[in-house]
Amino acid sequence: MADDQEPQDPNHYDMTDQYPDAYPQARGYKTHRRSTLKNSGRTPVIFILILILAGVAGWYFWPKEQDKNRKQPPAVIQTAAAVRQDMPVYLDGLGTIQAYNTVTVHTQVTGHLDKILFNEGQDVHAGDLLAIVDPRPYQAQYDSAVAARNKDTANLDNARRDLTRYTNLGSDIAQQILDTQRATVAQLEATVQADEAAIENAKAQLSYTHITAPIDGRTGIRQVDAGNLIQPGDANGIVVLTQLQPISSIFSLPQQDLQEIMAQMNASGSQKLAVLAMGQDGKTVVDNGMLELVDNQIDQTTGTIKLKATFPNKDHMLWPGGFSNMRLLVKTQQNVLVVPSVAVQRGPQGTYVFVLQPDHTVKIRPVTVAMAQDNLSVISDGLQDNEQVVTDGMIKLQDGSKVTLPGEQKPDQKDGDQSSDKKDDGEKHHHKHDDKGSAQ
Repeated sequence: MADDQEPQDPNHYDMTDQYPDAYPQARGYKTHRRSTLKNSGRTPVIFILILILAGVAGWYFWPKEQDKNRKQPPAVIQTAAAVRQDMPVYLDGLGTIQAYNTVTVHTQVTGHLDKILFNEGQDVHAGDLLAIVDPRPYQAQYDSAVAARNKDTANLDNARRDLTRYTNLGSDIAQQILDTQRATVAQLEATVQADEAAIENAKAQLSYTHITAPIDGRTGIRQVDAGNLIQPGDANGIVVLTQLQPISSIFSLPQQDLQEIMAQMNASGSQKLAVLAMGQDGKTVVDNGMLELVDNQIDQTTGTIKLKATFPNKDHMLWPGGFSNMRLLVKTQQNVLVVPSVAVQRGPQGTYVFVLQPDHTVKIRPVTVAMAQDNLSVISDGLQDNEQVVTDGMIKLQDGSKVTLPGEQKPDQKDGDQSSDKKDDGEKHHHKHDDKGSAQ
């Protein structure tokens, strides 16, 4: 009986023990409660043991039966053939687009700007009239110079006639008068020549009032409006012209590439190396150009060499101030074996590929990659022409793994799968009947 009693708190005061006659029900409840607690402590332990045994039995029997009836399906892969083709070798660099020529159009004379004869963003040709400065002051200067020349020309003609008369008189006229007249004619001839020069200067000043385009190009934003007083010292000028066709690009490459570039330039002779201007996606060719020059010194700060290429820019796809990826074609490898770069895997032993076998298995084949570019890899050793390499689905593959291609599935595989499914359904149905029988 001592084992069935609960431990008593020494500080606990039980009224039922002190007054048993006053609390008979309480004493009976206390005895019943002790018996219930003793029995309830055993029940959860037994229930948990039953659950554990049932789980272990289900894990042991059910997966084993399922593994017997099911087979692991072959991995679905995609392949590509190893083919021979020409492989271009490019050097890539970021280029800055520059206008082939840039001119800020200034006035060469001071005056009021009478007319603006171009539209912003207009394509103009050399010699097109862009603006007119008030020509009246310069026209007056020109007319004055012409008048002075005419006056001096008349005096010269008169002096020449006098000299002729004096010469015809011979000894009847003093030699001094004859010499003086000859000097007068020479002076007037010099004056007329000065007048001609003044006329040319006035004519040039007058022509400067008609401002024309010095090059072919496109106009930018107008810097001054008609009616303003303009002069040659204006910093912004009237408008900026940029020549867009052709257009240039300045790009940099590491100095380690310089020897290869120079070797190819010397080998090509007068034939310039090709340069491709690429789009923002790095795949689209925006324009095809030529390498114009290699800078005459290496930038010691960055260890790079600057190069300049020129592009026709027929469609105006390149714009001054923009950036574009440049690809310099240095050489082309002839008739090399290539595969998609995604097929080449890397492991502890080096690079390898999965090669598809005739029995629909794959074999690991070590390969040597000579170079990789544009999602293609040049294989110098390890593959033969037209061998099929795996390009997708490699994550589940091992050496000798069974594989299948998209759309391929053998009839016996279908039948086997269907019979396996039917067998699984039958076994499940049988288990259900067994459960019902046991329940009854």
